[in-house]
Amino acid sequence: MSELASAHITFSGVVQGVGFRYTAIRKATQYGLNGFVRNLHSGDVEVVVEGEKGLITDFVKELRVSLSYAHITNVAVEWGEYTGNYVDFRVRF
Repeated sequence: MSELASAHITFSGVVQGVGFRYTAIRKATQYGLNGFVRNLHSGDVEVVVEGEKGLITDFVKELRVSLSYAHITNVAVEWGEYTGNYVDFRVRF
């Protein structure tokens, strides 16, 4: 049986204005993950995601390399318990 988890992820660097949020939506949908993505006032991008832990790990790895215009300098991942609070993956403002 797969392990369900949640992750709070912060991407730092040049990550706003490069299509990051919409790439995150597309990738999360491909992986069957739920949650949200949003820009932060600091210039970082925040992602909260739930689903199979291995798929979340793959999702983060893919986001790190799939955006040619982004320059990611740091990715901070905080793992948590799966809550089931999200029914899809979307942009929050």
